[in-house]
Amino acid sequence: MRTVNRVATLLLAVALLAGGVLAAVAGLLAALDRPGPLPAGWSATLTTVRWHDAPVRGVAAAVTLLGLLVLGAELRRWRPARLRLTDDDGWHLHRRSVERRLARAVRSVPSVRRARVRVRRRGDAWRPRVTATGDPAARADVEFALRRELDRLTAPRRGPIEVRLGPARRTP
Repeated sequence: MRTVNRVATLLLAVALLAGGVLAAVAGLLAALDRPGPLPAGWSATLTTVRWHDAPVRGVAAAVTLLGLLVLGAELRRWRPARLRLTDDDGWHLHRRSVERRLARAVRSVPSVRRARVRVRRRGDAWRPRVTATGDPAARADVEFALRRELDRLTAPRRGPIEVRLGPARRTP
């Protein structure tokens, strides 16, 4: 998603730059009583429309909405695809494979049947969030299994581990 955001930002920046240059050139030529860079039909249309016209407001609203969507996509925190091991060596692990390994470690606890792990990163710390089905009394065992697997992966500073361990639903 990072590449999509960069391409969208680049396209928006080029469109805004081209529009700004075109508007500046058109304004300069209008001040000199010369024909602008736009075709004659467009220039006549643009000089006769008013802000109160419905199409003008519709286009302005659509452009504003598009800009806000692109800005929202840029500001949204995306889950990282890679997790850094240490600052110096440049090694990293893929987030999905780390999540799978941690889920396998949680499922290795005898009273846990199903487990799903999501890893978030805040700075250098990894923050696993576990949702599992099993005996709620096994919470300490689940945390121990997760910490042991994080040690095997040589994870950097460890943040808090969120564990949601609920009993299995019984189907009649």
